[in-house]
Amino acid sequence: MTPFAKEVGGEKVFILKKYQTQTLLNCRTIELSLPSPFIMIIDYHLNLSDLKGKIARLWEASGKKILRMEQEYDLSNGAPVFTIKGKYSSRGWTEWTQGFQYGSALLQFDATGDEWFLNYGRAATLAKMAPHVGHFGVHDHGFNNVSTYGNLLRLMKEGKIPFNDWEKHFYELALKLSGAVQAKRWTTINDGGFIHSFNGPHSLFVDTIRSLRSLILSHELGYALWGEKDHKTSLLKKAVLHAKATAAYSIFYGDGRDSFDQWGRTAHECIFNTTDGNYRCPNSQQGYTGFTTWTRGLAWAMTGFAEQLEYLETAAEEALHELGGRKEIEAIYSKAAKASCDFYLANTPTDGIPFWDTGAPGLYQLGNYLQKKSDPYNDIEPIDSSAAAIGAQGLLRFGQYLKRKKADDWKKYWQAGLTVVSNLLDEPYLSTDPNHHGLILHSIYHQPNGWDYVPEGRKIACGESSMWGDYHAREVALYLHKIIEDEPYYTFFGGIG
Repeated sequence: MTPFAKEVGGEKVFILKKYQTQTLLNCRTIELSLPSPFIMIIDYHLNLSDLKGKIARLWEASGKKILRMEQEYDLSNGAPVFTIKGKYSSRGWTEWTQGFQYGSALLQFDATGDEWFLNYGRAATLAKMAPHVGHFGVHDHGFNNVSTYGNLLRLMKEGKIPFNDWEKHFYELALKLSGAVQAKRWTTINDGGFIHSFNGPHSLFVDTIRSLRSLILSHELGYALWGEKDHKTSLLKKAVLHAKATAAYSIFYGDGRDSFDQWGRTAHECIFNTTDGNYRCPNSQQGYTGFTTWTRGLAWAMTGFAEQLEYLETAAEEALHELGGRKEIEAIYSKAAKASCDFYLANTPTDGIPFWDTGAPGLYQLGNYLQKKSDPYNDIEPIDSSAAAIGAQGLLRFGQYLKRKKADDWKKYWQAGLTVVSNLLDEPYLSTDPNHHGLILHSIYHQPNGWDYVPEGRKIACGESSMWGDYHAREVALYLHKIIEDEPYYTFFGGIG
C-alpha cells in the first residue's frame, strides 16, 4: 500500500499502514500514539434534522423504483439480485434477496403511509415467502423472513396497520418456525458452535450475525428448537453461542491469535475441522482473501453486533444467566462492535463509502486513496456502496447504545453514521434516473467471480445497484426518519412484547 507524506519536525515522513512513520533517507521510525491517520472525515456539525430533506428525497425516488420494478421485472426469472444496465436481474446461489424485495415495499409504507406499498408487500409475503420459512439449506433467514413477516408484525404492534388476531398469529408462526429452522444448521466446535453457511458444516460466515434476529424473535415468541425425544434447545442459547463464535473467530483484535493483524479486521469465512471442532483458518468467498477485509462482511458485523447489543438490553436476566450473564455477553458484543466500527472508520475514504475490499490488489495504484473522497468511476478497484448502506446503521446504533451507557465516545460513531448517510443519499450514489431500477448506485455483488456488470468503455464495475444495498439504504433512512418524527425507536424486535 502506498503511504502518504507528511511534514514532521521539518522532515518529510511517510505514514504507513501499521501506524508508524519512516523517512526514505535515514529510515528513522516514529511510533505514533495518535489513532490511525487513515480515518474518514466525520462531520461533527451535521445534525439529524439536516438530513430530513435528503431522506424525503430518498423516499420519493424509492417509491418510483418499487413501482417500476413491479411493472417491469419478470418474477419467473427468480428473485431480483442486482442490476445489469440499470435493470434488475437474478443471479446467485439461493433466493436470498426476495425478502429485501417485498420488505422494501413495507418500509416504504412505514415511511410514507401509502397503502399501495403495504398491500403489495403483504400480498407478496403471503404468496411468495413461505418457502423461505422452511428452508433448511440457507443461512439467510434473518434477511428473508425478518424483512417481511417481522416488519409486518412490527407495523401491527405500532398500530400502523389494523390489529387482526389471526393475521398477527400468522406472522408469529412464520417467525417461530423460521428461527428454529435456521438454528438447525448447527456445527458444534470445542468452545460452542455456530450456524453454518450454505458452503457446509465447516463454514462460518460473518454475514450470519444478522440472521440471529430470526432466532431471537422465535425465542421471544416462546418457541424453541425441538429434537429427538422432545429434547428442547433454547434458541437464545444458539444465538449467543453463534455470536460468541463470530466475535472470537471472524473478527481480529490485534492480540493473541491476531497479534500479526489489526484491530477490527474481519474475515468473510472461517474454516473449522468438523472432526475435532478446531478452528483452522480464515477464508473469503466474496472478498479478496481471508487475510483482507471484504467490506460488506465488515458492515454485517458492525450492524449485527450493534443490534444484538440493543436486544441484550431488553433480554430477561434469568435467560442470560446460564450463558455467562448479561455483563459477560455484553462485553463480547461491545468489543466486536467497537472493533469492526473502528476498522471501518480507519480504512474508508474520507466520505465514508468504502472500496469492496480493504486489501484489494489494485489499491496501491490509487495512491493516497484514503485521503480522498470515494470515486466509483476510477479504473482500478470498485467501490461498494452497499457496504456503506449496511455499515451506517451499525455506526448509528452503536453510537446510540454507547450514549445510553454514557460512554464518552458515543458521538464519534453517531456522527460518523450521519456523515455516511448524508453522502450516500446524494450523487453519485443516489439514483435519480427514473429508468434505472436501482436506488443506490455503485454496489458490488461478487468481484472474485466477475458477476458485476462492467459498462462499455470502462475497466471495472460501476453504476449498478443491489437488492440488499437498496433495502438497507431504505432501512437506515427509516431508522432516522422515526427518530426525527418521534416515532417508536426502530428495532428488529419491535413487533414482540
